[in-house]
Amino acid sequence: MKLDDFDFDLPEGLIATRPASPRSSARLLVAEGGAIRDLHVRDLTSVFRPGDLLVLNDTRVIPARLTGTRRRMTAQGEVEAKIEVTLLEAAADGSWRALAKPLRKLKQDETIRFSDTLSARVTAISDAGLTLAFDAGGEGFEAELARVGAMPLPPYIAALRAPDERDREDYQTVWAKNSGAVAAPTASLHFDEALLAELRDMGVRFVYVTLHVGAGTFLPVKVEDVETHRMHAEWGEVTPEAAAAINDAKAEGARVIPVGTTALRLIESAAREDGTVAPFEGTTDIFIYPGYRFRAADALMTNFHLPKSTLLMLVSALMGQERIREIYGHAVNSGYRFFSYGDASLLIP
Repeated sequence: MKLDDFDFDLPEGLIATRPASPRSSARLLVAEGGAIRDLHVRDLTSVFRPGDLLVLNDTRVIPARLTGTRRRMTAQGEVEAKIEVTLLEAAADGSWRALAKPLRKLKQDETIRFSDTLSARVTAISDAGLTLAFDAGGEGFEAELARVGAMPLPPYIAALRAPDERDREDYQTVWAKNSGAVAAPTASLHFDEALLAELRDMGVRFVYVTLHVGAGTFLPVKVEDVETHRMHAEWGEVTPEAAAAINDAKAEGARVIPVGTTALRLIESAAREDGTVAPFEGTTDIFIYPGYRFRAADALMTNFHLPKSTLLMLVSALMGQERIREIYGHAVNSGYRFFSYGDASLLIP
């Protein structure tokens, strides 16, 4: 399989820079069998069945984009220079892997100050980024990050506008719980409390798993032969209770439907050959592309993805490459909004 097999033309005007409001008013493309239906997310009550189990990712996005200053010496004396930092991943010792702009001017052991009460020392630098040791930890660090940080919008939105206060709510699911993601599980952004209550009342069930979405989800595929691509690793957890709920649903013949590719990738990482799901805690770098045999997921709710992306490869594996070309062609021609703040699809093989 070649990278060009997963390319398509996407008009820039279809890239959403703000979400639909209310959340459940977003459009929903339902692809089931050979049919395509144009609905809205609020219509899920007419699509899901009593007993369906939705797998939801309860990760919480941290305001990982920071603006700071560094002091440096010049021929004219000491001056301050602005620097932008995006946190990527926390290490076991409490330090953070991060990206910085401009990176080339930073020196090891220098300090970046982000506020009167938050600063970090550069403990390592490489071409891939840097490692920061903050002068605060635990709840104090989280509180200060919430005060001075900005939401880390995806690059294709950040290129069109800067993050603002609205994104603190818009770029977070209503059930977000476990902090650690630097990107949102975006299919989940379409659910509001009213829709969740309606689905519960009709007998749809929910189970929560955690996958801390990393910035690597936005990395482009750089190899022509997609089977040689190496996926980034992300930390996730499927608790024993969540695994049991998924296995009970499958034993009953109910559909297990992940909301978002993050939830799907996690339960497929935890799935055994026979389709049952085991408790899981650790990192996963599972790469799903055409030819993959799905073990746990029966369908998928997801947004519309980038050309030539691993997520487009994932949905092609689920539905078939020709079928996805048809679905995405319909979405483009019908004016569906794409990417993180865009509309949704429900893909039922």
